[in-house]
Amino acid sequence: MEWVISAYLLSFAPLLLGAGSYADRHGRRASMLVSLVLMVLGTSMITFMPTYATIGVAAPIGILAARLIQGFSAGGEFGSSTAYLVDQAPDRRGFVSSWQASSQGVSALLASGFGVLISTQFTPDQVQAFAWRFAFAFGILIGPVGLYIRRNLAETPLPAAVSHRSPAALILAEQKTQLALAIGCVAVSSSVNYFLVYAPTFAVEHLGLPQAVSYGAAFIAALALIFVAPVAGELSDRKGRVRIMAICAGLLFVSLYPGFLILKQYPSAVPIIGVFLWLAVLKSSYFGVYPALLSELFPAETRATGLAISYNIAVPVFGGFGPLVMEWLTQKLASPIAPSLWLTAVAILSLVSIAIVRRLYGIR
Repeated sequence: MEWVISAYLLSFAPLLLGAGSYADRHGRRASMLVSLVLMVLGTSMITFMPTYATIGVAAPIGILAARLIQGFSAGGEFGSSTAYLVDQAPDRRGFVSSWQASSQGVSALLASGFGVLISTQFTPDQVQAFAWRFAFAFGILIGPVGLYIRRNLAETPLPAAVSHRSPAALILAEQKTQLALAIGCVAVSSSVNYFLVYAPTFAVEHLGLPQAVSYGAAFIAALALIFVAPVAGELSDRKGRVRIMAICAGLLFVSLYPGFLILKQYPSAVPIIGVFLWLAVLKSSYFGVYPALLSELFPAETRATGLAISYNIAVPVFGGFGPLVMEWLTQKLASPIAPSLWLTAVAILSLVSIAIVRRLYGIR
């Protein structure tokens, strides 16, 4: 349940920290510097936290506080960094914002690589005792590099006219439709992404596959995100965001149930890798485009806030809670095909949201 709680807390990060509003009022670069410092702080706390045997109950409380700080940081990062990217290259919003998705693929590869390295080089007792800290220590080392890069970025000019109301209040008062549609557009990408995260557990428990195969499929999914997202983003600049997102969501809608049937009938390495690769390519293509679409739903003065709130509501609701729903459906229906019902329903929601965006706002 930790991933559920963490994702749920993450959804409120931009509201609690005000990172999106801070970025809209004081600049994207300034907000990104704050989020980086908070991430380094939270990661450092986890790395050097004494054990329960040393400081007692203060240890888990400290870890919880560190995870909250990390969540606040990540919650505000998407809005401010995406807004910064699209403001720098308004004519190539699809391509530049797609690197938001691609970089998440890189982080997934690094995380899985550290997991494999630590689990193979240390015994389970050593991992529990101290080796798990090495991955977090690596995160601290990246901090100064990120700080140097962000301090030397050119700041995005603030909008000429800024409302006396906070960006969050302005969105809730005048841009509720855009916010709801943005959440709907993000939904299918988040749900499929979290299924791919949940895939190792699903493959082992419900398909009887060895862990090596399931983690191999997750590794391929991360590679797809790295390389496919920028291609889709570039294509959206020429062919249109709505068109590409609608095609990807439509293909997900028609292929999810047959894909799970294949997994049920042929629970072996080649079918599972093939199905997961197909889902990963569609999800990566969709994810590579929607940051640009979302940035065009919100005006410059509320862009970072709108991106942050919509993303951080959609991700935990349709993504973070997704594995819980899929596991419940699997147990309830006694069928490994059951998760496809949830994913298909979310695909319909995103398709409807995309269609409304095209009709109401003329975004192609």
